[in-house]
Amino acid sequence: MRLWLRLLSLHNLIDSELRRRLQERFGCTLPQFDVLSELQRAGEPQTMSQVSRQLMVSNGNLTGVVDRLEREGSVRREVSAGDRRVQLVSLTSAGQARFTAIAAEHAAWLEELFGGLARSELDGAVDEIHALRDLVRQRHPSTSQPAARKQARSVTSRPRTP
Repeated sequence: MRLWLRLLSLHNLIDSELRRRLQERFGCTLPQFDVLSELQRAGEPQTMSQVSRQLMVSNGNLTGVVDRLEREGSVRREVSAGDRRVQLVSLTSAGQARFTAIAAEHAAWLEELFGGLARSELDGAVDEIHALRDLVRQRHPSTSQPAARKQARSVTSRPRTP
C-alpha cells in the first residue's frame, strides 16, 4: 500500500507541474500536448479511434481536444477516402512547429525535475518500475488489455510505458 501511495503521489506531483508549465508557457493543456505527440509519433494521419486507443481515452474526450487543436490550426481533419464515416486527423505545419517547440521544453523540464539523480539511479528506478509492471501483468493478465487500461483513464496524463 505504501508503494502505491508513493507512486501515485509522485505521479501527481510531476503531472501537476507539467500541466502548469504547459499552460503558462504555451497555453497548452496536457491532453492537447498528448494528441500532438501521438500524431507526431505516428507520422501519418490517424483515425480518431487510433489516437483514442493509443492515448487510452474515450472518443468523446478526444473529440473536444481535437476540436480545440483544429480551431487553433495545429491539426486538420479530413474524411477517409475509404470510408466517409471515418475522420483522419493529422498535424498541420503549424502543429508540427508547435509540437517541436513544446517537446523540447517538455524534455528539459523532465531533466530538471529528475536532475538531482545520477543516470544510474534513474536507470535503476526505471528497471524497478518495469519489474513491478511485469509482475502485475503476469499475475493479472487483464491489466494488459487495452479496454481495461482505457476504462481506467478519462483524461490523458500519459504515464504509460511500452
